Amino acid sequence: MKLHLSTTEGNLFTGYGEGHVEINRERHEGSLLVGSNVIVRWPVTDFASLDESHFATILEYAPEVVLLGTGKSLRFPHPRLYKALTAQQIGIEMMDTAALCRTYNILTTEGRRVMAAIVHR
Repeated sequence: MKLHLSTTEGNLFTGYGEGHVEINRERHEGSLLVGSNVIVRWPVTDFASLDESHFATILEYAPEVVLLGTGKSLRFPHPRLYKALTAQQIGIEMMDTAALCRTYNILTTEGRRVMAAIVHR
């Protein structure tokens, strides 16, 4: 699915599909962390391999809220895995990747410090 590009500066999702997302019209595959000015590989091979260290690495970006995209279907990691975020009063929302793309774009255009954490398997 294609999303419309906004005039907001920084990273926005412009599309998504099976196993990939498009950010500013550039295709990216694999697990990623995406913020307004950062796109980095997230060393998560699949949902089952998520651990505390994966979420702890997000702290260095100091987001207000983290959107966890769990692929085609919505899944919920155990709360102990992301307790480093909640201990710092950083919100976390789980959603499928399609919903993540739409929600991220809305929050970003509102000027919020949002981080997308995408798991593609």
